[in-house]
Amino acid sequence: MPLCTIKMFEGELTEAQAADLIHRVTEAIIRFVGEKLRGNTWVVIEEIARGSWGIGGKAFGLKDVRRIQSQN
Repeated sequence: MPLCTIKMFEGELTEAQAADLIHRVTEAIIRFVGEKLRGNTWVVIEEIARGSWGIGGKAFGLKDVRRIQSQN
């Protein structure tokens, strides 16, 4: 049974975005494992509380993600 876990900050995705992400990731996995495993393919989005991640020894939060997104 394929299981894909995606970790994101709490509140980073809307419900619609999460549903779309689950659908797209499932479709990507099915291309590799075959249609027969669709019903047993799990995609889990774990929401991490703000400030609970560290990158390079520094706390990293949703505001940091939003700052990076606005730079593009």
